[in-house]
Amino acid sequence: MGVPSTGGSREDLLGRIVSINISAKKGEKKKSVSHALVKAGYGIESDAHAGKWHRQISLLAVESIAKMQEQGLDVGPGDFAENLTTEGLDLVRLPVGTRLLIGEGIEVEVTQIGKECHSRCAIYRQAGDCVMPKEGIFVRVLAGGMLRPGDSLHAVEPRSEVGEES
Repeated sequence: MGVPSTGGSREDLLGRIVSINISAKKGEKKKSVSHALVKAGYGIESDAHAGKWHRQISLLAVESIAKMQEQGLDVGPGDFAENLTTEGLDLVRLPVGTRLLIGEGIEVEVTQIGKECHSRCAIYRQAGDCVMPKEGIFVRVLAGGMLRPGDSLHAVEPRSEVGEES
């Protein structure tokens, strides 16, 4: 099932930013912040995972966090070390190369879906499972700007599309 077309341009998938989360060190839960500066080619200022690599920002849907809450875990945004907690967008269905437009002018590109979990985190030890390795996505920043909870999240088609007419 494809995404419905809206005429000449496709306003494919819409969502929003629920929470912005950062940490000073890798391997720890992230704390929610009221705003953050996103830098092109780098990531979120003051976050341990920012840098010149393909996983500058991580995203996880609040719907994925809800799955863990349904298992009885007391978890919320940032507990899975995700930078951006989103709502309304099925992140794992976005192909690598999809661009996301966030708020007013921030543009990122999906570089990885999921990740290998080398060391079992506290969530995994508590629940026997963790959603981040399967349902988290990673992006690199193409254009930066100021980010705030509530900002819109708009997915647009990957840059290079070949024969997607159906």
